Amino acid sequence: MAKKPPRRGSPIRLQDLQGLARLGFDATIAVTNLVESLHQTIASRASLRGPGQELPTTGLTGLAYRLVRGTTRVAGLGVDHLTGLLNQGLEDGRESTPEREAVIAAMCGVWGDHMAQTHNPLAIRMAFRVQGQPLTLSRAALQQRIVNPKARLLVLVHGLCMNDLQWQRRGHDHGAALAQALGRTPLYLHYNSGLHVSQNGEAFAACLQTLLEQWPVPVEDMVLIGHSMGGLVARSACHSAEVSGMPWLAQVTALVCLGTPHHGAPLERGGQLIDSLLGQSPYLAPFARLGKTRSAGIADLRFGNVQPADWAAHRKHDQTVDERLPTPLPQGVKTYLVAAVQAQRTDHPRNAWVGDGLVPLDSALGEHAKPALALRVPDSHKRVLTGTNHWDLLNRPEVYRQLLAWLQS
Repeated sequence: MAKKPPRRGSPIRLQDLQGLARLGFDATIAVTNLVESLHQTIASRASLRGPGQELPTTGLTGLAYRLVRGTTRVAGLGVDHLTGLLNQGLEDGRESTPEREAVIAAMCGVWGDHMAQTHNPLAIRMAFRVQGQPLTLSRAALQQRIVNPKARLLVLVHGLCMNDLQWQRRGHDHGAALAQALGRTPLYLHYNSGLHVSQNGEAFAACLQTLLEQWPVPVEDMVLIGHSMGGLVARSACHSAEVSGMPWLAQVTALVCLGTPHHGAPLERGGQLIDSLLGQSPYLAPFARLGKTRSAGIADLRFGNVQPADWAAHRKHDQTVDERLPTPLPQGVKTYLVAAVQAQRTDHPRNAWVGDGLVPLDSALGEHAKPALALRVPDSHKRVLTGTNHWDLLNRPEVYRQLLAWLQS
């Protein structure tokens, strides 16, 4: 159990204004580019050229658009510098609020790769957190923060557009309840879900290695629990550890995935289809750019990318065919899968597409027509809940009881 630090909620900080201003200026430039492309398309009757041949405007018109972009960049640099100075001089040190954390997590889920590339101060940096506070991975710091550290760990990994605080839903937290019942110390991963799953997996693997080296007592075993994208990140970390020979993987005894899109989610495939359809018209092609601003993390959910080779051959939104390499489950680790369906029957036709509202049933259960991609988890390690949506998996009593039964055994 961790010592609970005093909290004074602060809905907004100066660094928030700095981060939001950066995104605002970036959006202004993006919209200017879109308008210029549409302007040129209409002016040159681009329907005769066909899609995919967008050109910048020229002459006085082109100069006007360049002036808008240049002015916006200069203004952005000025505001960024000013807010940076104010942030250094006036930051009051108050703690964040759950509402603020939720907004930042959602922004990172949608634009997190862009935010990281532009060094936006709102881009989440990976850390283990307890009660919303990051842990410093040194033995002395962990001894100070963690009361009675256990030799058995429970590590929880949140999903897309979410954060570690959202494991608590309607008064219940699987991590806290399971840790108390099983005599484990719960730790919650906080990460930028807009980055590629494999990028987060590699960083998670490195963090786990440091954690085990610095943990105040020798670690006997670890259990990893991932919700939604968190299950993919956990699998990716195990794959990275196996490839790199990291010893922490030998300490993992169980991996639990709740509503994880092991083989992708239809909503992202639908988004890619819309991008493709918009791109077929020269008048609508500029608007396809807006859809393609969604993050690399979201793009990975099209097919369930886990390792870098799954996406490295394509630009972020150009992967139209499932070309993933098989990523087997980690050897010697018991894997458990919990899926949900909104229908009242597990054999309802909608389950193949709708599932829990975001993830189809077969994807959550790791089942695939190609044997090499199927996860082959035994039926005794699977559980399907009916009349349940994607987020209900975080607080349904049946889920907790099933997890407890599996992990006790």
